[in-house]
Amino acid sequence: MIYLDYAATTPASKEALDAFQKLSTDVYGNSSSLHDAGGKAENILRCCRQRMAELLSGEEEGVYFTSGGTEANFLAIHSILNGLPAGKKRFLMTEMEHQSIHILKRHLEMLGFDVDLMKPNASGIITRDILERHLRPDTGLVSIQHANSETGVIQPLAKLSAYLHKRDVLLHSDCVQTFAKIPVRIDELGADALSVSSHKVYGPKGVGAVYIRPGVNWKPVYPGTLHENGFKSGTVNVPGIGAFITAAESTINRMDAAHLKFQELRAGFLEGVKDRKLPVSLAVPDSANSHVLPHIIGCFFHSFEGQYTMLECNRRGICISTGSACSAGYHEPSNTMKALLIPRELALQFVRISFGCDTTSEHVDRLLDVLEDMMNEKGDHRIDRRIKTYGS
Repeated sequence: MIYLDYAATTPASKEALDAFQKLSTDVYGNSSSLHDAGGKAENILRCCRQRMAELLSGEEEGVYFTSGGTEANFLAIHSILNGLPAGKKRFLMTEMEHQSIHILKRHLEMLGFDVDLMKPNASGIITRDILERHLRPDTGLVSIQHANSETGVIQPLAKLSAYLHKRDVLLHSDCVQTFAKIPVRIDELGADALSVSSHKVYGPKGVGAVYIRPGVNWKPVYPGTLHENGFKSGTVNVPGIGAFITAAESTINRMDAAHLKFQELRAGFLEGVKDRKLPVSLAVPDSANSHVLPHIIGCFFHSFEGQYTMLECNRRGICISTGSACSAGYHEPSNTMKALLIPRELALQFVRISFGCDTTSEHVDRLLDVLEDMMNEKGDHRIDRRIKTYGS
């Protein structure tokens, strides 16, 4: 099997698995218990909190561990909104946010919060002008993902946060796709809160973290919560957190080399598309690599529905994904495709290819072979001549 869906999840690294096993065996106490076993777990948890703060260039008291990226987004946004003063309760988010935030949007609206959406420009970017058009005096919090999970487009958070702070507005960013892939430094991004996840960086599933800048007022979503300084309920997963930190450190140490490798793999794929005259085009033009995560390629394989392309690749031993939500035969373009105003027929042809630590140029060549085989098997009707392929 060739796995090319690293943006969905990554395999846990040996270092992370070793850390999880050792901590599960040696540090099994409840970190809230007052006996020695609990104290030992609390000491490990404190070290992990300190190390996460260092990885984010933040402060230890700003780190809160969660059960994953979805809970991290939910608790970060909801807790901060709870802490905002009356008259600043409006929440602004982009149309491209992760589904977890779209689900939270509906929940917040049921609770009476005013929530509004921003559409990006044609390149998938939120600009200062777009922000300016949507801000109102009652806007208290904005959530802008650091990078999109389907297109890989990176947002200019530093510029946006500087503008928001001049307007007395807080910024949360979902950094699940960027953490340990590109530098994520709270001091450089200017975000007041961010969310990260373990299983995207070769750590275990079911672990994540939130950073909230000390000084930002927040109130717990669940009153009476005792764990994580009142931020989260439930026994803290110390072994999972330890494995998360281990995986994050290792991934960050390899970040520069991985970035270069992914750029080469990306270039190889796009060059192969051009050489083989495959009917493939990028969802967002690849005009500035510095603004796109190189390991994520969001594209359209024209005249094939994304679900079909994914299943055909799977049948031939390659794992990729599609941006279409599919349930019981129901197909609908993703929030990102809708935000980019991609026509429905084209949006349903979207597939995502994402590279990871074990991806090789041979894997990319094999994917190109499969796509070429699919095109040839389709016959003369395979290509919509009205749509240009990449580079044509």
